[in-house]
Amino acid sequence: MATTCRFYEAEFPEIDDVVMVRIKSIKEMGAYVQLEEYGNIEGMIPVAELSRRRIRSVQSLIRVGRHEPVSVYRVDKSKGYIDLSKSRVSHDEAEACKVKFEKSKHVHLIITSLARKLDTTPEELYKQFGWPLYKQYGHAYDAFKAAIADPEAVFGAFDLDPKIKEELMAIISHDLRPQRSKLRADIEVTCTEYQGIEAIRKALTAGEAVSTEDTPIKIRLIAPPQYTMSTTSIDKAADLLLMEKAIEEVRKVIVEEGGSLKVVMGPKVVSENEEKELQDFMERAERENAEVAGDDDEDSADEY
Repeated sequence: MATTCRFYEAEFPEIDDVVMVRIKSIKEMGAYVQLEEYGNIEGMIPVAELSRRRIRSVQSLIRVGRHEPVSVYRVDKSKGYIDLSKSRVSHDEAEACKVKFEKSKHVHLIITSLARKLDTTPEELYKQFGWPLYKQYGHAYDAFKAAIADPEAVFGAFDLDPKIKEELMAIISHDLRPQRSKLRADIEVTCTEYQGIEAIRKALTAGEAVSTEDTPIKIRLIAPPQYTMSTTSIDKAADLLLMEKAIEEVRKVIVEEGGSLKVVMGPKVVSENEEKELQDFMERAERENAEVAGDDDEDSADEY
């Protein structure tokens, strides 16, 4: 089964399109490239189109094997010639091209994976539903993401064979289902009133009560008076606001009880490394507390 297939319905890009290319070779006249989005057809970036500034070395700007966003300024479809420019691409255009290419590449991986399972060609599947989805949704990637929530709304009009639809949804659900991000905030909660410990417990419980079914918030002790608030989230923007609300709820209750709250680190997305560092710190603090408690017990025993 041939897997080399263009990503889009058009066989060639249009003039002024910004496309992603892979540098195939660098010669005296310029760089020869492949347009992966268009079935690996070849193009060329003349030396004069590499940069608006004088360059001492082509290799300082581009390297064989690397991907570069470039602008199309000449297309000869009859001869298959495509002339490209790196210097005419703005920063914003380059960033948009990178995003589009990553999405298109992901769609292509899903299409080719499905083609292998069904023993057909990627082009056949693109014709059947891939390219129409690009027209309907602006990008097939966005259509696939929407299909996770409502497959019928996306694929119902295509009258797909049930086996094709089942296999396609299995691949999409595995590859595109949103990954949960870890969110965290660190706070200091203190109360020196007579019922201070109970007041802190009451405030932290109020903070956790802001949780939703999809976003449960947990508050754990790091080391008095510092606590960490954490959750996992699919909708980061909404859940960062939810954590802000939880902090304010803790503040409200503890202030009513005569205590105070200080935000050490506001709600943010944290990495696996940051979480591991916190866990290591908490375990170390727990061991140290246990050792201190053991020493106190020995001192008490010595007094008798």
